[in-house]
Amino acid sequence: MTQRHAGYVVALDENLREDDAEQLINAIKMLRGVIAVQPVTADVSLSLATERVRHEYRHKVLGLLRELG
Repeated sequence: MTQRHAGYVVALDENLREDDAEQLINAIKMLRGVIAVQPVTADVSLSLATERVRHEYRHKVLGLLRELG
């Protein structure tokens, strides 16, 4: 028996201004089966989490380069 999907989380590659995102939101709403689209507002918490991930990634890449070099 296969599992059923209740929804999806979509991550954007960059933050969009609300007025610029309107067309994207409307396009997603047009997809078959979509009943709601709820934007996630970029705030300080999101910015901090993003920077922490970037820092961790850089740290790992630099460590790998040191091992190779």
